[in-house]
Amino acid sequence: MLELRPGCERCNKDLPPDSPEAMICSFECTFCAGCAQNSLRHICPNCQGELVRRPIRPAAKLAAFPPSTTRIYQGIK
Repeated sequence: MLELRPGCERCNKDLPPDSPEAMICSFECTFCAGCAQNSLRHICPNCQGELVRRPIRPAAKLAAFPPSTTRIYQGIK
C-alpha cells in the first residue's frame, strides 16, 4: 500500500492525500508536479526512476488506511 507521503522532498510543498499534484517514483519518493516537471524533468534524483502521478486514495478508505505523517525534506537543488 502506498504511504501517501505528506510533502515534496524538494520544496517541502504540502501534498495532501487527495492532491493531483503529487508525483512519485517506484520507491515512493514524493515530489510536487512543479518540481517534477520543471526541475527534475520527471526523473527521481534519488533513484533515477520515472516520476508519475500518485493515485488518489478514495476518501472513504482514508480512515482505515491513513496517509503517512512522516515528512521527508531533502531540499534537493
